[in-house]
Amino acid sequence: MAADRLRDASWEVLPIGAYPAHTHMALDEVLLEQVILGRRPPTMRLWSWIERALVIGSHQSVRNEVDVDAARELGFQVTRRMSGGGTMLCEPDGTITYSLYLPESFVAGISFRKSYAVIDEWAVEAFNGLGVPASYHEINDIISPRGKIAGAAQARRRGFVLHHTTIAHSMDVDLLPGLVYASRVLRGGGAPAVSFPGAVPGGGIDPDGSRARCGPGPGGVEVRHRRLDQPHPVATSA
Repeated sequence: MAADRLRDASWEVLPIGAYPAHTHMALDEVLLEQVILGRRPPTMRLWSWIERALVIGSHQSVRNEVDVDAARELGFQVTRRMSGGGTMLCEPDGTITYSLYLPESFVAGISFRKSYAVIDEWAVEAFNGLGVPASYHEINDIISPRGKIAGAAQARRRGFVLHHTTIAHSMDVDLLPGLVYASRVLRGGGAPAVSFPGAVPGGGIDPDGSRARCGPGPGGVEVRHRRLDQPHPVATSA
């Protein structure tokens, strides 16, 4: 089974890396390529965010998604990831992200949709082990009775998978309507309805809706990043 293949594999776990947002995006491309070329085994990378960032999906338009002037004024870097999905708001000390780079054969025999839950199963188990009643909501969300804990996205290239998941354990939700256009249209009394990790157990959203809160790199690589107005040529939308 796919879950057994993931558990039985020998993984390289990289130390937590603190980098600017553009570098994190580029490292995903570099490390996936290294795994594809056999220069690394299946690999896990833990991210540390050192700046505010709005991370858009591979097929999104910056002008349609983000108020760039507001982002600049509030100190948010706008960057594009190679996977699909919606805009994510990430902040230092409020966001945890991990990436997994693995052969597609690890999830052979299950659908693209089901692969999200299988790859993130270990994280759901870890949350439950910490006393957080987490479960998976198809296609790509880890949730609890208090709300959304995390969101995942994937890109697939030449028989290999990049799977990354972002957990927001503290977020000022009032920032969103001023930054992300979708939240202005879809927001309704409580958590904003935009594709980003939101309220987390152990805290949840304050009664006034003002804040979501939570309870409980490799060196020497060349990194490059494309212009934000260029969709990623090899991404697979989630």
